Amino acid sequence: MDSVDRGIAHALHVDGRAPFRTIAEVLGVSENTVARRYRRLRGEGLLRVVGMVNGARLGHVPWTIRLRCTPDAAGRVAEALAAREDTSWVYLLSGGTEVSCNVQARSSDEQEALLLHKLPRTSRVIAVSAHLLLRGFMLPTGWSGLACLTPDQVERLRPDPVEPDGDPIILDDADRALLGALARDGRASYAELTSVTGWSETTVKRRTTALRRAGVLRYQLDVPPAVVGFPAEARLWMSVRPAKAVETAEALSRHPEVSFAALTTGPTNLLAAVNCRDSGDLARYLTERIAALDEIRSMETAPIIRTVKRAGALLLG
Repeated sequence: MDSVDRGIAHALHVDGRAPFRTIAEVLGVSENTVARRYRRLRGEGLLRVVGMVNGARLGHVPWTIRLRCTPDAAGRVAEALAAREDTSWVYLLSGGTEVSCNVQARSSDEQEALLLHKLPRTSRVIAVSAHLLLRGFMLPTGWSGLACLTPDQVERLRPDPVEPDGDPIILDDADRALLGALARDGRASYAELTSVTGWSETTVKRRTTALRRAGVLRYQLDVPPAVVGFPAEARLWMSVRPAKAVETAEALSRHPEVSFAALTTGPTNLLAAVNCRDSGDLARYLTERIAALDEIRSMETAPIIRTVKRAGALLLG
């Protein structure tokens, strides 16, 4: 990726639905150049914009799950989880015998079915642990690894703020069709979205804007860290003294290597995802920056061997 490609990526990281015209003005290139570059980058699988659903605004409950499998089965288990519409961030870890993923359960019945029945009964899964995600401190949308624009350029691209009013969000079938289409392509045109909703372009635009401002819909740039020079990825499970858990999570979220950080339930209470330039960089991060956080009592590091699914669609009901 050259400087223009990286500028486009950073712009879409700020606002995945930013008009190509606006991005072109910010970068000082033509609108045609931005459109052509984006189509090439997306066609080559280097990036895409995904319309993500914030399950918390719909009453869904987020979990992160770890499964230990026999060596011959981990890949198939990961692919089966990736095929589910309620999963995201599905990884093969630790030599290919462990699978990690995030799940959002719509109801207590669905949560119970997934955690107590479906996963433990999967053949060749030898251990399962599930951690409720209690509070997020860093999301992939905040990762600084794509940063190359100036603060003034970023400000010109920044979308309108989210304005949730606390009222429950009720979705109908057309809403679900709309969000499903945006999960496949967050930059689908309003004309394309009319065909899946049956609405006019004006209605589509009004509803997507409303869902975004209500905090239900957010656009996320999905780009493998290796594309921008960070191929060494790992998941960290840490045990932190409860009285210092929030303080430690906030400190961790300020590290440029961290793309995700959350407090969880379980024997470890802090989860993080880190992106580094190589294994030496990861080693320095663990032994210097993490080591400086005195309240971390223990830590387990699991290198990501293969990413099976990144940002994914959420099953809506």
